[in-house]
Amino acid sequence: MADILLTHGYFLNEDAKEQEIMKPYVPLGLLYLCAYLKKQSFSVDIFDSTFGDRDALYALLETETPGILGLYTNLMTRASVVEIATRARASGWRVIVGGPESANYPLEYLRHGAEFVVMGEGEQTTAELLAALADGSDLHQVHGLAFLAGDELVRTPERAMLANLSDYPWPARDAIDLQPYFDAWRTHHGGSSISMITARGCPYKCTWCSHAVFGYNHKKRDPVECADELQHIVETYNPDEIWYADDVFTINHKWLFKYAEQLRERGLKVPFETISRADRMLDERVMDTLAEMGCYRVWIGAESGSQRLLDEMKRGVTVSQVKQATQAAQARNIEVGIFLMWGFGSEQLADIDETVVQIADINPDIFFTTVAYPIKGTEFYDNKAEVISSDKAWTQSTDRDLKIGTQQSPRYYRFANRYLKSHVASTRLHQSNPALARIKARHASRARSILESGRV
Repeated sequence: MADILLTHGYFLNEDAKEQEIMKPYVPLGLLYLCAYLKKQSFSVDIFDSTFGDRDALYALLETETPGILGLYTNLMTRASVVEIATRARASGWRVIVGGPESANYPLEYLRHGAEFVVMGEGEQTTAELLAALADGSDLHQVHGLAFLAGDELVRTPERAMLANLSDYPWPARDAIDLQPYFDAWRTHHGGSSISMITARGCPYKCTWCSHAVFGYNHKKRDPVECADELQHIVETYNPDEIWYADDVFTINHKWLFKYAEQLRERGLKVPFETISRADRMLDERVMDTLAEMGCYRVWIGAESGSQRLLDEMKRGVTVSQVKQATQAAQARNIEVGIFLMWGFGSEQLADIDETVVQIADINPDIFFTTVAYPIKGTEFYDNKAEVISSDKAWTQSTDRDLKIGTQQSPRYYRFANRYLKSHVASTRLHQSNPALARIKARHASRARSILESGRV
């Protein structure tokens, strides 16, 4: 019987949309936690639910001698985690939850199956909690913890992030079966992909983004150690590409140059994609370095083509910087993907118009849209608190289901998408196929007329 069983409540076989995309990645957070706990001499088992079966997990919980279950929580797995926690507690397990979701809703999780909530960075807190539970010491002395004392929510002092991220061991990728991940990638995309991170946290203060785990701290790992890990990944798994899962991969230019130098000295050039900010991609040397390292796609959170809304979001980025960064990447044969957001703040049709025009001008290789939703604990949530509502029970919903009274209908945003896609297509076809371009332009015009009419 291990000291703790870890799982995360995401089942790929229950996610129809992801089954179409099929780009699964291992639960890095749990693998980091597993590695750290093992380093502290705890025994750890992982039930990787991604390719697992819910009934198999429940059978394990109901037939094994009850122990301690650790559950990772995120925005999309609330209902699943609550169900697992409830089943586990009914079978006698002690349940610990951690991650951004439970940090935003500690009381709710404690009332729905969890006995403890690990707040913030989880490794040290979880290790101290396991030790305290084993020897019966005072839980109030474990920093970064939330639990109930009767009906009262107890929150112990916040735990500071570890000063040196190199003190954490690499994620325990050998603790789970990676073959299903490789098979899924190769079957659907012709090659395998593995994720790694070179930093924790993000210092920027975009009003809609959650900082529930790391706050506004940002720490980079040692570039030599990161190169060591990449070399180990290549030698052990030989992936076709890497996904750097950092919030902003190019945030520290000096670090990037040192890391690239390490890869160059080792002869490592693995194709990769990552996320960055436009204002951290304006240095020519940065872009040359990304290309040299093997970057084939970079994702930018443009969010809007309206500078007014970008300022309202506190993005600290301009539309012109997004265009500059996109052009700089594309000039080096690096694809650019852009994320956009409808329905933020005080958005008006004029802001949608501006986004449509600007995205056509920027001309990214890919762009995706979503409708802004308020994540608890963010400035965006607080600003909209008086007009936020939900028609679902908390246990059966997510923050994405919260309704904002100032937003338009889902149909409105479907027409906004149609307007955007048709206009961009028309612009792209203007030279190569003028007839089709005119058809797309008419589609865009009709969609905008519907938005303006209010018949949505």
